[in-house]
Order: sequence, then structure tokens, then C-alpha cells
Amino acid sequence: MKNIKKTKSIYEPLDEEERQLIKDIENDVFVSVPNQEEEIKRLRSYAANFLKKDKRLTLRVAKVDLEKIQEKAIESGIPYQTLINSLIRQYANGRININI
Repeated sequence: MKNIKKTKSIYEPLDEEERQLIKDIENDVFVSVPNQEEEIKRLRSYAANFLKKDKRLTLRVAKVDLEKIQEKAIESGIPYQTLINSLIRQYANGRININI
């Protein structure tokens, strides 16, 4: 019998979320969306309207504060301006409170 050598995947180690996702895919937990092209078009229009940025804001901040925001953005895997915009949106929609 041939000796088959196992090679380690470049994607190892998987975290718990990735292992669960693979398990769900193997167990057919996910289903196809009917009219997928129309659904994608509809959701893209929602995103385009929701994420539309039509005003520019100039803001002066302390260097140390900006550096901390940039670090947190890197940890989250998003651009720092996107993080700042998300914080503003969450505050404006009452999802976070800031005590001043």
C-alpha cells in the first residue's frame, strides 16, 4: 500500500467559527436564495443608499487619540475612517451613549 503523507493546510489552524462554518456547509445548513440575482441587486441598492456619504467633515483631534483609533481599526480589520464613521452613526442612532 502506498504511504500517503499528510500535508498541513496553509489555512490551519482554524478557529472555532471557521470549524463551525465548515461543519454547517457539510451538513447542508445553508440554502440557496431564490432569485439570487434580484436579491443581490436589491441588497446592493440598500447598501448604496445607506452608506451614501454626501458631506465632508474636518475634525481636529489629539494625535494620541487618533493613533489609538487607528490601532483599534487595525485590530478590527477596517480603515480608521470607517471606524470613526461607524461610531458617529451608532451614536446618532442611539445605539451607544457617551457620557460627557
